[in-house]
Amino acid sequence: MAASVALRPPRLPAVPVPEQASSLPCLPKNRVAVAGRRSIATRAGSNPGNVSIPKQWYNLVADLPVKPPPSLHPGTHQPLVHADLAPLFPDELIRQELTEERFIDIPEEVRDVYELWRPTPLIRAKRLEKLLGTPAKIYYKYEGTSPAGSHKANTAVPQAYYNASAGVKNVVTETGAGQWGSALSFASTLFGLNCEVWQVRASYDQKPYRRLMMETWGAKVHPSPSDVTEAGRKLLAADPASPGSLGMAISEAVEVAATDGDTKYCLGSVLNHVLLHQTVIGEECLEQLEAVGVTPDVIIGCTGGGSNFGGLAFPFMREKLAGRMNPQFKAVEPAACPTLTKGVYAYDFGDTAGLTPLMKMHTLGHGFVPDPIHAGGLRYHGMAPLISHVYELGFMEAMSIKQTECFQAALQFARTEGIIPAPEPTHAIAAAIREALECKRTGEEKVILIAMCGHGHFDLAAYDRYLRGDMVDLAHSDEKLQESLADIPKV
Repeated sequence: MAASVALRPPRLPAVPVPEQASSLPCLPKNRVAVAGRRSIATRAGSNPGNVSIPKQWYNLVADLPVKPPPSLHPGTHQPLVHADLAPLFPDELIRQELTEERFIDIPEEVRDVYELWRPTPLIRAKRLEKLLGTPAKIYYKYEGTSPAGSHKANTAVPQAYYNASAGVKNVVTETGAGQWGSALSFASTLFGLNCEVWQVRASYDQKPYRRLMMETWGAKVHPSPSDVTEAGRKLLAADPASPGSLGMAISEAVEVAATDGDTKYCLGSVLNHVLLHQTVIGEECLEQLEAVGVTPDVIIGCTGGGSNFGGLAFPFMREKLAGRMNPQFKAVEPAACPTLTKGVYAYDFGDTAGLTPLMKMHTLGHGFVPDPIHAGGLRYHGMAPLISHVYELGFMEAMSIKQTECFQAALQFARTEGIIPAPEPTHAIAAAIREALECKRTGEEKVILIAMCGHGHFDLAAYDRYLRGDMVDLAHSDEKLQESLADIPKV
């Protein structure tokens, strides 16, 4: 297994209130990014310069020297075939899940919706660099300009489109922090689908406005575990006060899809077709960096299920495999849910009840219930099989960071760059700050690129807890981890 990165937490500088920014000079419309300053943060739907919305998604599987292990049928333990997934997904999404084609054309109907917010801005964090006193250059690809406020809409739109095209009437899903549920609710209303969402109980309670956002777009939202499904009722009987988990919420949504012929299931991360759709992030970013003559040395993203990290990193991995650049890739996860750094690489279920196919992935055990940290989107027991495979090949590194360090980094970012990050990308920001401070120590002028996957406008309760000094660092116990690992299927 590739070794994880054990970095000592730095002594971060205090967070000053930045002095008034000088006004930006007038910039020509064909400029994508301003070297030494920042990119043009364009209005939604506009096209910054010559950067275009990609016409194809990229499939990393095509270029890997060793192909990833197949997912298995949970009953027979044989490799999945198209028919095994038909109860859950429409035909085109199944094809994309199983294919080894290098590129998949993006339908014009999907690109038309993407135009509401894509291309997204690539921004240089000059003021954060100044605060840190680092010679490093920090860029972030900002996905918070989508209607739902995160990268999740990049896959929600095609998933809704393919389901609607197949004549599906209803879609169901789970959501952790609410970003994925919001994105699918938005996409479903555009394509005339009924949408039902099971939101992890901890996030359902912490983030009522995410629920209201989903309901505004027409979705029906349940706290998970719920009494709506057999899986939920069993979980509540075992623990009426359960904070829930993504694995539990997946079980509930999959149960409904598998037992209702008019309903299909949508997933916001983990699976190959989801990561495929997210590569619009990296494809745009390659073009934006090329426009200003910049090549990244380090690419950093947070990881829960892996779609945000893979969406930015995979096109750059293609370039590295082809010998055109040589960046390092670093995935960052919560110390309370350290899937890559503490999990095992094994076949496991993607849900708590054991209803999904068996996937070869880094896992903490499908029964693992993470503590209710504020980064709800990173509370998943497994990691995307494709990212797990890439990690095993040694193409990337991983680290875990505690949430108080992440929120300190978030304040530094917000008070210099102006954007309040969602709790999930604060992990990438914290790792980028560590990297930048190491450059300060060594004098290296590295280019650091981070995946800034969404804003935190619905997460201000978490910031309130941090600012009041009430936030504590939560971490898994070895006893709890060993208990959940013992339940991994023997394959």
